[in-house]
Amino acid sequence: MRVVILGCGYIGIELGRQLTAAGHDVVGVRRSDSGCQAIEEADFSSHQADLTEGDDLAGLPDADWLVFAASSGGRDAEAAREIYVDALGDAIEGYGARESPPDRLVYTSSTGVYGDHNGGWVDEETPLEPTTDKTEVLVEAERITRQQAAAHGIDGTVARFSGLYGPDRYRLNRYLEGPVTEGYLNMVHRVDAAGAVAFLLTEDCARDEVVLVTDDEPADKWEFADWLADECGVETPPKQTKEERLAESDLSDAGRRRVLTSKRCSNEYLRGIGYEFTYPTYREGYRAAIDTYTDD
Repeated sequence: MRVVILGCGYIGIELGRQLTAAGHDVVGVRRSDSGCQAIEEADFSSHQADLTEGDDLAGLPDADWLVFAASSGGRDAEAAREIYVDALGDAIEGYGARESPPDRLVYTSSTGVYGDHNGGWVDEETPLEPTTDKTEVLVEAERITRQQAAAHGIDGTVARFSGLYGPDRYRLNRYLEGPVTEGYLNMVHRVDAAGAVAFLLTEDCARDEVVLVTDDEPADKWEFADWLADECGVETPPKQTKEERLAESDLSDAGRRRVLTSKRCSNEYLRGIGYEFTYPTYREGYRAAIDTYTDD
């Protein structure tokens, strides 16, 4: 299949590697020269374009499968809307109007759309409760993926990622040095985040559905930090309760919301349709980072 990955960054490059290895013709789209160079270094084709520019969108290559994995760069809700709503909608309209529109679209969303569930479990059927302007934008993007794409005969799928980690994103020092605030970590390794999207496409799964992409075990932050310290051969880090962290004067509004938001994400549906994880828990996923740390 001809696959175009719009916003081919941290997950997109790994996805491109996997799909190329499986024999598909993949093109990764990035805005910058350095981004395109990173794609070429991963051994598949790049196309330079700004997804917020109409002329650039018109020049994008045709696709059988379209993946929208662009990032707003951690900026505010207005910037997020420009990418996740405006650019996504324009891409759907542009591709939908082509003589041969894509058969499928996968949009990579976030478990941030769930809001706070006081440590309870969430899955694909859990009602969404966005707590910020930005997560409200993500909810709108999910709707666009399924409804607007369907209007053009494109089957849209939402891959809802929990916290991404992997090469360059292990953040060891955050947990080894502390203090570590209580709560849960919902995580998925980069290889499995990309692997799940590749699986949905190549196995023809979850058309017009939402799939929660997370590993087998939501981690208690204190237990995770202590395990990590033990594996790295250092003292366990200091801990703090949510109340202690909330009482500190340096906490931003966004940080306060993160402290107050607690949930455990289930991958039962993804497992049930047949996806097998390379890194089913953080114990396997952090091994390479631990080995590097202890070897230094």
